[in-house]
Amino acid sequence: MIVVTGATGNVGRPLVQALAAAGAQVRAVSRTAAAADFPAGVEYRRADLLRADELTPAFAGARTVFLLTSGEFLGAGGDLGEVVDAVRSAGGRRVVLLSSQGVGTGNHPPDAEAAVRDSGLEWTILRPGNFASNALQWAESVRGERMVAAPFADIALPVIDPADIAAVAATVLLDDVHSGETYELTGPEAISPRQQAAALGVALGEPVRFTELSRGQARERMLQFMPAPVVEATLDMLGSPPPALRQVSPHVERLLGRAPHTFAAWSARNSAAFA
Repeated sequence: MIVVTGATGNVGRPLVQALAAAGAQVRAVSRTAAAADFPAGVEYRRADLLRADELTPAFAGARTVFLLTSGEFLGAGGDLGEVVDAVRSAGGRRVVLLSSQGVGTGNHPPDAEAAVRDSGLEWTILRPGNFASNALQWAESVRGERMVAAPFADIALPVIDPADIAAVAATVLLDDVHSGETYELTGPEAISPRQQAAALGVALGEPVRFTELSRGQARERMLQFMPAPVVEATLDMLGSPPPALRQVSPHVERLLGRAPHTFAAWSARNSAAFA
């Protein structure tokens, strides 16, 4: 059995669908899981990774576990080592961790990856860059004013479609050959916030104007939904990205046998959220 945590999110939901379509036995785990969220035949369980008493039943019978932690988990002092211990205690043999490119560049702490690497379990680590779906934070202003407000207007990064992260995760979860590997996941091209606003305009069929925020203004907005240390690390990566964060990784295409989706393609597929 494969257990998918964070199963109702931008990565977890399509990952569960892909695994189910491949015929895998899947248990979807989320704090808000319900039968209607998942394909027929997928087992689901409500569980919070912060609650130790909920981890053993969540992982019982699992051979492989996909671990996805949220900013809330980190902000509440969550310890991934305890989660990995619960996987091992439940008889799990392998963990696939959704990490971040920022760990490789030193912008994010390495604790989660270290907990997995030192667990004694088989492991694979996925390090995605900036998510295309982060643009959903602009949905309200685009709907109401046809406007995007963001810092660092012309600093371009190869943002990745969460659907591509899910597709890679499914590939890795279904084949043990990826054990011991760390994969960097990016989109096919670097794109700046200003260019993202233009792509949203194309998807909507009318212009979307761009307003640049200062770092301080962006920090104030981000603190409403992210822990302060994560906000500062994220702003550092967006405003002064090291060369490694600007580069397009070959791993998505190598693993999927196709190019990753562009931000324009993501925008077209998700245009209803901005209409």
